[in-house]
Amino acid sequence: MSSTLDLLRPEIRHLRPYQPADYVGGFIRLNANETPWRPPGDETRDGLNRYPDPRPAELTKRLAGLYGVQPDELLVTRGSSEGIDVLIRAFCRAGQDNIVICPPTFGMYEAYAQLQGAGVRVVPLERATGYSLPADRILEQWSPADKLIFVCSPNNPTGNLVPDAAVDRLCVSLAGRGVVALDAAYQEFAGVDPLHSLLSRHENLVVLRTLSKALSLAGVRCGALIGRSPLIGLLGRVLPPYCFPTTSQEAVLRLLTIEAQGELAARRARIVAERERLSPAMAAVPGVDRVWPSAANFILIESGDAKALVARARAAGILLRDFSWEPLLPGCVRITVGSPEENDKLLEALNS
Repeated sequence: MSSTLDLLRPEIRHLRPYQPADYVGGFIRLNANETPWRPPGDETRDGLNRYPDPRPAELTKRLAGLYGVQPDELLVTRGSSEGIDVLIRAFCRAGQDNIVICPPTFGMYEAYAQLQGAGVRVVPLERATGYSLPADRILEQWSPADKLIFVCSPNNPTGNLVPDAAVDRLCVSLAGRGVVALDAAYQEFAGVDPLHSLLSRHENLVVLRTLSKALSLAGVRCGALIGRSPLIGLLGRVLPPYCFPTTSQEAVLRLLTIEAQGELAARRARIVAERERLSPAMAAVPGVDRVWPSAANFILIESGDAKALVARARAAGILLRDFSWEPLLPGCVRITVGSPEENDKLLEALNS
């Protein structure tokens, strides 16, 4: 067993997986206690009266192709949020083990750790250097109770990329001592993707991906955990069978055609272009003191009166995300990059 697998909770390593009913295409299914007739109005391919695959094999294969990995290196999850939950439950014993987070960052890391009863050790990003990752302090403070660190790149809500070299250094230094979870929810907007080069070098790295952002499927709730095959196999034990619904599978498969991917790539390019247009335009808005660089589909701004700025937008029918309550984000507001028309309406509202 590898040193990374040794870090898993013993209960997970020794868990006897539930054995669902066999599924064989074309066979009459009298083994899963399903109803033999479709519900009224059901137009799905396989029928909502039938359980989906215990693990969505076709979807797994197609997503593996999308991300350039092998099917046994990918676990389909209900959004990348479920991937976070799976990792914490798999590696952290309640009351004994910790995760490490670097705020300001995605709040669900801490929330899922609290649900699991895991400790949360905080090493803040370095605001003075553009919210950079404090790799030296992370490694200096690492303890035997620390099992998992979440690194979000591009980071939410600051928008900055974490250099590949920093992730590489964490993986090397924590080999046998901890797992690095790289949350790449916004990677498609960054123009670079370190997934393959990093995974090829490090068995203690797992990557979180989601279809909610760049692939326009936030309402479907589909994500993926990607890592070395032995680890992904064991992480799959944490999930129940039949956990990814038939309707969601079919929606994702429709989007994974060559034609749909071409359209989505064009849309991503438009979002990046709008981000580059919106950033300097926001810098010129009265009351905006700073616009932070972004590699995501949002920008982070600072204002001396963030609440008033958010209120002006709301009066025009536009919702922004106010982070000014967060001590590490003084006066900060996160703005998702919208369509050109939506962005124009925002600029008009804030400049009036």
